[in-house]
Amino acid sequence: MMQFRFSRIAVLVAAIGFAAAPELTNIAANTAFAQEAMRPEVGRIVQAAGDLYKAKKYKEALAKIHEADGISGKSVNESFTIERMRLSIASAAGDNDATIRAAEAIIAANKLPSKDQLQMIQVLANAYYKAGNYSKAVTWYNRYYSDGGTDQSMRPYLIQAMNQSGDSSKAAKAVEAEIAADEKAGRTPSLSNLEFYANALSKQKDTTAYAGALEKLVMYHGKKEYWVNLLNILERKPGYSERLKLDLLRLKLALGQVTKGNDYMEASLMSIKAGYPAEASKIIDAGYKAGALGTGNDVDRHKRLRDMATKANDESNAGFAAAEANAKAAKDGNGLVTLGFALAAAGKADQGIALMEEGIKKGGLTQAEDAKLHLGIAQLQSGKKPAAIKTLKSVGGKDGTAELARYWVIFANQK
Repeated sequence: MMQFRFSRIAVLVAAIGFAAAPELTNIAANTAFAQEAMRPEVGRIVQAAGDLYKAKKYKEALAKIHEADGISGKSVNESFTIERMRLSIASAAGDNDATIRAAEAIIAANKLPSKDQLQMIQVLANAYYKAGNYSKAVTWYNRYYSDGGTDQSMRPYLIQAMNQSGDSSKAAKAVEAEIAADEKAGRTPSLSNLEFYANALSKQKDTTAYAGALEKLVMYHGKKEYWVNLLNILERKPGYSERLKLDLLRLKLALGQVTKGNDYMEASLMSIKAGYPAEASKIIDAGYKAGALGTGNDVDRHKRLRDMATKANDESNAGFAAAEANAKAAKDGNGLVTLGFALAAAGKADQGIALMEEGIKKGGLTQAEDAKLHLGIAQLQSGKKPAAIKTLKSVGGKDGTAELARYWVIFANQK
């Protein structure tokens, strides 16, 4: 019986899916079985296949190693060595079916060191994924982790395999757990996980959970299209108050979502009506700067709007002393909050914020949460970011105020 020694061969499995597949190296050389004797008829085939492999003649090498299948009575070592050689060649040749066959045989033999056995399980799971056999891929990815595997780059494979095999609910739960684990550890959840999770919730028509996923997408990755979707959902939320339309437009303006002339006009008209003419003038100026106002068939309307805002601002300035006196004399703080926000919008931030805080402290407010929301916006717009975030985080309400406050906090942290 001839002594045949299997040479060192590195196995590299091609990347599939989201990340590169694991590199499996030195499996053949790192086991004692490679040093055991083989019969000459087996050894000659393995040696010839190895020589063809080294010469990068992979198809010929694979055909040669397949010849060993016709030899009967192979020992455990002979079969094991043949399968390791088959795996090396099949991987290089891109023969996924042969890779699966060899990897399954090697794993079943359970003769590799535990670390190499785990890597072999990765190879098999990836090969099944590549073959489109997602249920088998799920089985082997789960086997990898249950046997102690720690390579987290396999998780996206597992999740996609779950989804592709028809178990989208389980895949969504797995992604949700990963997102929660990342957040608990202070890591930023991956964009791919968040997008997958949001898409799954959208398909399940879980609007509340979908909005939560979108909120995380804008919080961690800030993509504009997710901001658009998130604010659209807020407007359609049951119980959302039309009272907050101007507040929503303020956030859209800050995010650069207002681009049409009619939207600039609507926002400025609402601002004038609410008692904030200086804010209205700023909105109109922004519309002119963006080219949305001052052009087209409505140039005259745009000019009249600008004149209206200027006139309202002049009247507001002229009547400020009387308005302040009335607000301070009032039993509630509503007038102080409104007057303060108007002052802050006019560039008198410290004076305006002080009046708003006085009004909130005085109490008796028609919309207490709105008042805090407006105070937070005024603080943020005047550069008082830490104070703004603290104020905005205190905003409650079930009609959209709490959501708007949270979104302003996200926006503030992204600036």
